[in-house]
Amino acid sequence: MTDKTRVLDALGKIIDPARGNDIVSSGQIKSLTVEDGAVSFVLEVDPARGNAMEPLRTAAEKAVAALDGVTSVKAVMTAHSAAGQVPKAAKSPVPDLGLKDFAPKPKAPAGPAPLPGVRKVIAIASGKGGVGKSTVSSNLAVALAARGLKVGLLDADVYGPSQPRMLGVSGRPSAAGNTILPLRNHGVTIMSLGLMVEEEEAIVWRGPMLMGALQQMLGQVQWGALDVLLVDLPPGTGDVQMTLCQKTQVAGAVVVSTPQDIALIDAKKGIDMFKRLETP
Repeated sequence: MTDKTRVLDALGKIIDPARGNDIVSSGQIKSLTVEDGAVSFVLEVDPARGNAMEPLRTAAEKAVAALDGVTSVKAVMTAHSAAGQVPKAAKSPVPDLGLKDFAPKPKAPAGPAPLPGVRKVIAIASGKGGVGKSTVSSNLAVALAARGLKVGLLDADVYGPSQPRMLGVSGRPSAAGNTILPLRNHGVTIMSLGLMVEEEEAIVWRGPMLMGALQQMLGQVQWGALDVLLVDLPPGTGDVQMTLCQKTQVAGAVVVSTPQDIALIDAKKGIDMFKRLETP
């Protein structure tokens, strides 16, 4: 039986050459979970050394995989600034661009790319929380599956990942090499951040961590051949929404709202965001 202590002991032997100490004592290991031989954890690294840290992530995975009783290992590498560190961009004065042009239109360097095997990606969004966005997402997914379509549902609502409970799935997704095997119920292929942590555990991540997790769930999950992949986004207009539209070809967006004025105001902001990101 593998427990967290044995896993941490193994990871404690991995030395970060830039820091000169091990990745456990330096606080780089986060969200460690061990369940039925399946081990997953987050390796936090300095954004400036993100690409150079891949060998360290691989070494950490191999060290844990060598433990007796471990059946699978998933190490997710994320990068964000350390507490108290001011990003270089924040030191520059903010230009006055006026009210209509308060920010440049975000562009990804390589442009949005299609997901292999997925015909259409549809974003489900809302300007405000609590308006039924996740309910619409799950009902739409099941309804499309009932019509014979191959449907996937990615729960990217990091602040309240509710799709596991809505669709009646539980347990840790298993790993196959460098890919994650999603769960399936009601004819829908499902992946959620809520499956990677305990149900009562809050996901307290900064922007770069959220963006990295989203890209890994899009690119490293074995979605298979899908007619449509629905992405249940968090409320608002933030990093997750921008990353999805910048990195992935999104066929369209559904913005959910209730008829109250206070909800409609934020829904209009969500629609404006997708227009700026050139999403139908």
